Amino acid sequence: MMSRTDKSPVATWWWTIDRWFLAAFLSLMVLGVVLSFAASPAVAERIGLDSFHFATRQIFFMIPALIAMIAVSFLSTREVRRLSLIMLCVMLVLMISVLYIGVEVKGARRWVSFFGLSIQPSEFLKPAFVVITAWLFSEQTRQPDIPGNFFAMLLLGVVLALLVAQPDLGQTILVLGTWGIMFFMAGMSWFWIILLGAVGIAGGFGAYMIFPHVAGRIDRFLTGEGDTFQVDMGREALINGGWLGVGPGEGTVKRVIPDSHADFVFAVAGEEFGIILCLAIMAIFAFIVLRGLNTALKERDDFTRYAVAGLVVVFGLQSIINMGVNLQLMPAKGMTLPFISYGGSSLIAIAISMGMVLALTRKRPETRQQFDFSSYSRQVPAE
Repeated sequence: MMSRTDKSPVATWWWTIDRWFLAAFLSLMVLGVVLSFAASPAVAERIGLDSFHFATRQIFFMIPALIAMIAVSFLSTREVRRLSLIMLCVMLVLMISVLYIGVEVKGARRWVSFFGLSIQPSEFLKPAFVVITAWLFSEQTRQPDIPGNFFAMLLLGVVLALLVAQPDLGQTILVLGTWGIMFFMAGMSWFWIILLGAVGIAGGFGAYMIFPHVAGRIDRFLTGEGDTFQVDMGREALINGGWLGVGPGEGTVKRVIPDSHADFVFAVAGEEFGIILCLAIMAIFAFIVLRGLNTALKERDDFTRYAVAGLVVVFGLQSIINMGVNLQLMPAKGMTLPFISYGGSSLIAIAISMGMVLALTRKRPETRQQFDFSSYSRQVPAE
């Protein structure tokens, strides 16, 4: 057991880290491994792989993800900004490269392969984008003569253009929504609220008119007609599980869901472990988001406040979209459930993102404002 008098880096980290956050993240990681064993064998067997192929790879990716999260949590606030700037530059280059040399899957180019490993740059771009945007907003507040808000808008435009070009409209909505919330926290005027709202509505209508797959998903969601097999089976799995589930490995509906290990792992959790576990998962996500926002509101430093809020908001919105699709409350969209769905890029990127939250929320001595005696001179009245 580490003593509070121990001044080693590990002991200092342990006594300054938000252990509630850490426990919540580790709980989701463990659930991700358990549900991978429950959801992935049927998918692996269907495509001719070993039964535990995806479960083994989930554990394989979980190890570097855990290491990355802990390593990032040791960083100082300044080091988090530097890491984010490097990530942002690298991922913007990769996002451009994806359009030319990316692997095309179902009509979209979102992955680039290196040495046999596929990387989805947009997943790593999100935390870097949030932190740099937070820095730009905070600089505008600290030094009004620096056009931080303008540069934040410019960065948003570049990122959205690259996401739409892939196309990845789900991530586009996620990034735009998070940016809007951060801008609101930074003191956005009503003019910008109305303008962004109008742009969002126009963008949604434009996506419906331009992209056939977007129109198809929305039409199927609204009318229930067409190919709704996967979402129907996801709902059936939840109904089949009831409150307590049918038991580990006993699920039957999961065997016919194409993406049961990825986008529909929440439905598998409901079938085998019941609605009780689903509510517990939702509670963990809600706890992380609410604790993050509460911590952010207490922060005196603008950068830390915006960054922590942005990171937990994008984390929460992504989980809401995934669970909403599983519950047929939203049109189908390929969005992973953080820490739980299968996917190496998503898992490691989310681990880095939550490592940044741990780093930014560590308890640090407050910097007291020192009085500058050199600037003070007292007039001694002449006798």
